[in-house]
Amino acid sequence: MIDRRRFIGGSGCALAIGALPTLAAEAELDAAYVNARVWTGRSPSEHSDALGVIGTDIVAIGDAAVRARSGRRTRMIDLQGAFVVPGMVDCHTHFARASLMLSRPSLRDADTPAEFVRRIGAAAAALPKGQWLEGGNWDADRWGGEMPTRQWIDAVTPDIPVAVIRYDLHMLLLNSLALKLAGIDRNTPDVPGGVILRDARGEPTGVLKDAARDLATRAIPRPSEAQVEAAIRRGITLGLSKGVTQVHNTDVDWETHDALRRMRPRGETDIRFYSYTPIADWERAVALVKAEGRGDDWVRWGACKAVYDGSLGSRTALFYEPYLDDPSTHGIAVTRRSDLREWIGEADKAGLQVSAHAIGDEANDEVLDVMAEVADANGMRDRRFRIEHAQSLSKAAIPRFAKQNVIASVQPYHAIDDGRWAIRRIGEERLTRTYAFHSLVASGAHVCLGSDWPVAPLDPIIGIQAAVLRETLDGKNPGGWHPEQRISLAQALAGYTREAAYAGFMDKRMGIIAPGRLADFVVLDRDLFAIDPETIAQTGVLRTVVGGKQRFG
Repeated sequence: MIDRRRFIGGSGCALAIGALPTLAAEAELDAAYVNARVWTGRSPSEHSDALGVIGTDIVAIGDAAVRARSGRRTRMIDLQGAFVVPGMVDCHTHFARASLMLSRPSLRDADTPAEFVRRIGAAAAALPKGQWLEGGNWDADRWGGEMPTRQWIDAVTPDIPVAVIRYDLHMLLLNSLALKLAGIDRNTPDVPGGVILRDARGEPTGVLKDAARDLATRAIPRPSEAQVEAAIRRGITLGLSKGVTQVHNTDVDWETHDALRRMRPRGETDIRFYSYTPIADWERAVALVKAEGRGDDWVRWGACKAVYDGSLGSRTALFYEPYLDDPSTHGIAVTRRSDLREWIGEADKAGLQVSAHAIGDEANDEVLDVMAEVADANGMRDRRFRIEHAQSLSKAAIPRFAKQNVIASVQPYHAIDDGRWAIRRIGEERLTRTYAFHSLVASGAHVCLGSDWPVAPLDPIIGIQAAVLRETLDGKNPGGWHPEQRISLAQALAGYTREAAYAGFMDKRMGIIAPGRLADFVVLDRDLFAIDPETIAQTGVLRTVVGGKQRFG
């Protein structure tokens, strides 16, 4: 088990690093990166000044060791004092979905209903009749919280079916044509784990929450395999430009995973991927592992994900107490608890890694309960259960993560985004235990970081600043939103590197810069430890190296 104390205190030195054993000790380096300031990730303060690579691996650290093994065939790369960190891992993405959205209209910064309608109308006018308009990422809280309806957009989309998603991915808005094509009307019953919003007359407003979204998505033509693969390539290019060297894909479908398995035999994918497939399909995942193993360092699988509740923004996250701005609800369970218990139990027994989405305090407690029951029933092993988001926690839940060795997979950008309006949903008292990053790290829990792309930008640098400062996007919390839950720069970096590697069972191969680890690292244009934290987000990526090969820069 990783000693969490080294990310709370402690020190290191370059001399200690240089003394580490190397692989192929007599071999000449393929590449030597010198004149750098290297944060190794082994402890908060451990730095070096050079690293050497043979093939896909780091084999030497420190200027003396690197120059001793450099020869005529060694490529010498002078980094001119640039800052180097281990390759950064985004532990929570919806990669194919987000990549497809790169070419679809964005409504994220539409600040008024009029602008929202105008953008949808303009996007619809550019499409051939009958083609679905997707995309979205709309945010009703930008214009005061009034929920959009089909009537808003029907006049500008008379022959274009529309299905645009709220930025949290838990709510779809459909126009009347899309509702008709999906077969949704006043007589359509609500589905378990979902909500069809209705007006005073009982007619659908066009908004579908959580599981109700499936009523619409089954009617929307899926993109072709070629379109999905082309989109993923665009996403990879974006990720590399942001210093991302691996992503964990946590979507609850097989689209990204199947595309990557098609792409991998054609060559390296440039970014590494780890797939979390739907837990309801755990038997399919087990069969795949039995037939083909768990993939390789580029495309890996053998993990699955459950979704237990909804989201805070959609008022479907499951809480003990009602929402303050809608006392008629305290959220919903998207998955029945009996199914959750059965699926986690069987998937864990079969040797799969299990993760579960949980946002509300009641949802997190129930998932932790199920994970404890399963661990007791199936016996001790290195299972590394994860909870995705671990967003709002009861007081009793925080120490349970460390006690049960459940990884908290959190997304710092959500704190500075939701912090604009979350108080209206759940009030101040519950917010003291929401996005409780510091409390989780201080408790000794493993905490890995991610973006939830496309819910938030695919950009670890922005995530690091969000974790360190917690300044909300509206500028109203310059001292930090619940600043007691800020974490240090070293802890934030660890969440994207060492802790992320642990969360994906890759801690023996990546996560730190050391001999024997994969040559995945990022070269930045400034030393994050030497700058004003307010300027972290201005940091530029100069090079992204994955498997010893420069993929960006």
